[in-house]
Amino acid sequence: MPLPAAKPPDAAALFKQQCGTCHTIDPSEPVRQGPPLNKVVGRQAGKVEGFHYSPAFAKADFVWDEAKLDAWLSDPQAVIPGAVMAYRQAKPETRAAIIAYLKELN
Repeated sequence: MPLPAAKPPDAAALFKQQCGTCHTIDPSEPVRQGPPLNKVVGRQAGKVEGFHYSPAFAKADFVWDEAKLDAWLSDPQAVIPGAVMAYRQAKPETRAAIIAYLKELN
């Protein structure tokens, strides 16, 4: 007898598990290691007031969109060499779920 298909993880739970240690989504929470990610889609990279970015990140000259977020989550150093972020997500479906969740927060 085959096993039932696994239910895909909830995007909010994925964000909390994979990103929530370093990032907040509530602007009233204290800043963590990474900048807050509420309203990140459509925002200029490296430009959250009150967050101290690495020198490489502070020079970023692009706006976050789905494609840039997908590239960033797969390999941050390829997007911004010298940026400080250890996380990488190899699974496209996990990246897509996290990005969809971030889009909902706009």
